Amino acid sequence: MTRTRRLCAVAAVAAAVALTGSGCSVIPVSGPYVVDDTGSGDPLSKPFQRMIATAPQPGWGPQDVLKGLQAAMAAYDDDPTVLPQYLTPEALRGWSPDGAVTVLDDAWNWTFDLGDQDGTESVQKISVKAPQIARIEEDDTYVPLAGNWARPFELVKVEGVGYRVRGLPQGIILTKSDVARAYRPTKLYYLGNGTQDRLVVDSVRLRLKPTKTYAQVVLERLLKAPSAALQGAVSTSFPTGTKIESVRSGEDERVVINLSGPIDPLDLSGEHGLMAQIRYSLTNNDVAKGRAIEVQVDGEQYSVSQPNVDQGWLDNGVNTDYYVDKGAVHYMTNEGPGGAVAGPAGQPREGYSNFALSKQGDLVAAQTSTGISITAATQEGQWQEVIPGSPQDLTAPSWHRDGSLWTFDRKNGVVLRYDPAANRPAERVAAPGLKGWDVTRMRIARDGVRVVLTTRENIVHVGALTQTGGLMLSNVRVPTAREPGGVIEDLAWRDDEHVLVLVKSNAGQTLNEIDIGDGDVTEIPLKNRLRRVAALNEHVLAQAETGKGKGSEILELSQDQSWKTRIESNAEAPLFPLG
Repeated sequence: MTRTRRLCAVAAVAAAVALTGSGCSVIPVSGPYVVDDTGSGDPLSKPFQRMIATAPQPGWGPQDVLKGLQAAMAAYDDDPTVLPQYLTPEALRGWSPDGAVTVLDDAWNWTFDLGDQDGTESVQKISVKAPQIARIEEDDTYVPLAGNWARPFELVKVEGVGYRVRGLPQGIILTKSDVARAYRPTKLYYLGNGTQDRLVVDSVRLRLKPTKTYAQVVLERLLKAPSAALQGAVSTSFPTGTKIESVRSGEDERVVINLSGPIDPLDLSGEHGLMAQIRYSLTNNDVAKGRAIEVQVDGEQYSVSQPNVDQGWLDNGVNTDYYVDKGAVHYMTNEGPGGAVAGPAGQPREGYSNFALSKQGDLVAAQTSTGISITAATQEGQWQEVIPGSPQDLTAPSWHRDGSLWTFDRKNGVVLRYDPAANRPAERVAAPGLKGWDVTRMRIARDGVRVVLTTRENIVHVGALTQTGGLMLSNVRVPTAREPGGVIEDLAWRDDEHVLVLVKSNAGQTLNEIDIGDGDVTEIPLKNRLRRVAALNEHVLAQAETGKGKGSEILELSQDQSWKTRIESNAEAPLFPLG
């Protein structure tokens, strides 16, 4: 027989086919059900499926064994007894499921490289390659990735048993479908370290557990530290050592949560924050919506949260639309143009641009040829330069919800914060991760914690304002694996979890919405050429070119993703307070 010098087998298999070929099946599990606001079904759970993997068969070749191994990894949390059957004793002693979870694309190609083997040897060394789309960190952060994943495997043929894996990389390998089946995107709510009056969302991926309700999974994770993106930036009302003893449905459809630990039932100083964290972490994950939540400590009632009671924990300030006309700031009405704001900010003035409004709209900032100035939106207000520097040296001003004004000093490579109430010059804020960066924009989110930045390389970064060891801009990361694909022309916070990015490329202009939690990018259709964007939750405004000799107009994005005209002419730079 002629020896084959190199044998490569490529099987392009969809995830379901790969699992079937490995002797695996997916069965529905009774227990978690979809919750609705009418109270039908279990209000504490989510539907999911348990995967049952099949043990390796004596007649399987090395490729089939590796596919079966991956399916056993997908079933490992549900049933950890099958995966060890694929391993030699040596491999089982050296392997651990701990660490980050590798997520591969469903439409992957198993590319097996056998090197100089002909496939009949008792020891098979195989290199496996597949497209990787993400990684789930140990802190439950979902990190989007792009590129190929490659790992070596070594299999040994055992007489009468078949192939077993002797060399195995650490950790669990899942497909996109595995993650969709067993994990849920989850929003956890913590208290912002800055003002303590605002909840901050932490987006993670939590694995469902057959023995626990989704509500219990969420609350148990809420008791832990936030993900790395918010480390040092948020706090919790739960004392260290708090435990979830039980989560159940009580009388009148109320959800009863029994806690234990160092919570003093007579000390209600942290009650409002604790109840807010629980309420939003459950209802904003579509669990226990429309129901009262009773929290007990060691079986005794501690507090009750009633549904549909807004206590301002997600307050974003004044919900008013503004725009600029001839250097003067105006407010909008439902019919279109409104009046000018009070004071000098509402008076036409050349040389003022990049306007920004504080949380309540009572302070206005603008950029001039010599620096950044502010004024009160009152008849007595006066423009006052508070941060000197040319427009080439300073990024556009951005208000924090605590009333301070921020910019990035590109000339000196530092973050600057000016507090109008302190009556002193702007102070530097440490940002060691930005050393040497050419920052072009910096915008603080309405939650007062997250910060979005762009660089000269047209890359979007998201960081957080941390308080550990002093105020600092840190935890900076790239939120998506997808590159902008052009020049970034503008950006704005839409809500606590999404950033709008306006990009110009050779193919035209695109408006992308980036989910900073899971990295998904959604393109918003455009009809006109846009110059500026502004947003507040579902409310999106844009400055567009009219092409009719009337300057620019203000457009509004409708629910059907079409654009309608709000102001027909002589309007530019739409804006909202903060963001």
